[in-house]
Amino acid sequence: MKGTGPPERASSAVLTVPNLLSFLRILLIPVFVVLIVHEPTTTAGLILFGVVVATDWVDGLVARRTGQVSELGKVLDPTADRLAIAAGLIAFVVRGVVPLWAALLILVRDVVVLIAGGVVLSRKHVRLEVRFIGKVATFTLMMAIPCIAWGNLDLPLADAALVAGWATFAVGIVEYYVAAGAYARDIRRAVATST
Repeated sequence: MKGTGPPERASSAVLTVPNLLSFLRILLIPVFVVLIVHEPTTTAGLILFGVVVATDWVDGLVARRTGQVSELGKVLDPTADRLAIAAGLIAFVVRGVVPLWAALLILVRDVVVLIAGGVVLSRKHVRLEVRFIGKVATFTLMMAIPCIAWGNLDLPLADAALVAGWATFAVGIVEYYVAAGAYARDIRRAVATST
C-alpha cells in the first residue's frame, strides 16, 4: 500500500538501467566494508560508503525519467538502501567511529519492520509500498552517518561534521520511527483488507 497518491505503474522487466545501478550499489557493499574496517583504508571506505548511499536517488530518478520503473526495482532499490546502511553501520561500529547505541536505533527498527512486514504481508501476498516519509528519513540518516564517522575519524572540519552529523541524526531518527508507525498502520490496513 502506498502512503499517498496512486501506485506507480511498474513493468516486469529485470535488465533495466535502474536495476543495474541498484545491483552495482549492492556489489560495492563488501568493498566499502573491507575498506572501512581496515584502519589504513578507513577514509577511502567512508568516501565509497558516502558515494553508495548518496547515489540512492539516482536509480529511482533514472527509473522515473526513462519509464523503467519495474517490480524488481521497487524491491531492489530499498533493499540496496537497507543493506548499505546496515553494512556501513556495522563496519563503522567495528572500526569504533559510530557508537553502538546509534547503530542499534537504526538496525533494530529495520529488523522489526522487515520481520513484521515481511512475515505478515508475505502470507497475505501483499507488498508494502515505500512511503515518502520513509524515503526522507533514509536520506537524512544516510547524510548523518558519514558525517558522524568523518568527525570521529578526526578528518578535516571534524567538529563541524560532528555537529552536522548528530543534528541530522536526531532529525532522521525521529523521521525513521514516524515512518515505522506509518508502515505499521499500512500493515494493519493491508491485513484487514485482504481477509
